[in-house]
Amino acid sequence: MHRNFRFGRALAAASICFALAQPALAVDVGGVKLDDTVQLANQALKLNGAGVRYKLIFKVYTIALYLPEKKTQLTDILALPGPRRLEIVMLRDISSDDLGKSFMEGLNRTSDQADRTRLLSQTMQLGAMFEMVPGLKKGDMLTVDWLPEEGTLCRLNGKQLGDKVPDLAFYNALLKIWIGAHPADTQLRAHLLGEVT
Repeated sequence: MHRNFRFGRALAAASICFALAQPALAVDVGGVKLDDTVQLANQALKLNGAGVRYKLIFKVYTIALYLPEKKTQLTDILALPGPRRLEIVMLRDISSDDLGKSFMEGLNRTSDQADRTRLLSQTMQLGAMFEMVPGLKKGDMLTVDWLPEEGTLCRLNGKQLGDKVPDLAFYNALLKIWIGAHPADTQLRAHLLGEVT
């Protein structure tokens, strides 16, 4: 009996070690595997929500929002301290002109005139980043990270695009493209806010 108890404890300990050694669980969104958690700036971020952006009937990209803790309200997300990540995986080819135009239209739609004026230099810096890329191909991954004390960092397939863009207000303006009061896609907004699974 004592031997069985020791064997049971050893088996339980081995099970825990095995579970801890496993990579983060992945969810499938639009055919793209997304991790439940990612590491950014020495912090684990949780998948808050994810969905597919459609243009007419075509899938354009899968987008995921990672935060230090799950939130369902825009105001709570904007107030969160720590790093954040938007992860965009292309589901079709798109030119950098079209991508840049989509970002700019989104910023114009979700920001008021005062914010657009205040963030003009950062917006121009973002536009210059898109000019560095001839286009995005199906399967390409664009990450847009907020790093506290550093700024917004964009990477394409892991390679940094341009310099970091300072000002949390700029990153928040980017977030509002998808989860603000006037998003391009209200269904996608609901998915990113975790209101729809």
